[in-house]
Amino acid sequence: MADAETKKAGSSWLNVMVDYGPLLVFLAVYRFNAPDDPNPAGELIAIIYGTGAFMVAAIVALLVSRWRLGKISPMLWFSTTLIVGFGALTIFFGDPVFVQLKPTIIYSVLGLALLIGFWLGKPLLKILLQAAFEGVTEEGWLKLSRNWGFFFLALAALNEGLRAYMSFEGWLWAKLWVFLPLSFLFTFTQIPMLLKHGLDLGDVEDAVKEEPPTG
Repeated sequence: MADAETKKAGSSWLNVMVDYGPLLVFLAVYRFNAPDDPNPAGELIAIIYGTGAFMVAAIVALLVSRWRLGKISPMLWFSTTLIVGFGALTIFFGDPVFVQLKPTIIYSVLGLALLIGFWLGKPLLKILLQAAFEGVTEEGWLKLSRNWGFFFLALAALNEGLRAYMSFEGWLWAKLWVFLPLSFLFTFTQIPMLLKHGLDLGDVEDAVKEEPPTG
């Protein structure tokens, strides 16, 4: 039993690292190459290096997920495809706007898909997470899908606002210090609702760790 719990916990944290590891690599490589004396050419070089590292790290995360977890979630496929596609456009055109648009597209598509699923009576979040928390009713999953749908659309709007008014480095730090904390905080706010709809107390920690990725 202890071994099973340890393996389960390890898998949960591996999920988190697969989701957010590439973003940390992007930030580290960008900062390492950013010029001490800010200038457009040096900034662009740092962005291109960071984007290239981001693409490689995303592919590695995909392979690690398949190797260690035995699966690749639909969300990870979708996210990695956009990272590689928009990253390639950023490098080819030398314009960071492409890689900055990637989160907006992910959040918008997911938000709309979850809300459409809610209106159709289909809890798509259950499919997205590939998880079934013990005891949670279909109504609970539907409400969770609806709530995350609205939250994703809010993140899309926030990303566009930050992209428009912040420097690239400021936007990149916001991915770590704004989006990530907001996502965990929002996840915690959903626990009382899930408990009312059958979530087992023993699965509360899993419900937090199995949040949809927002990296």
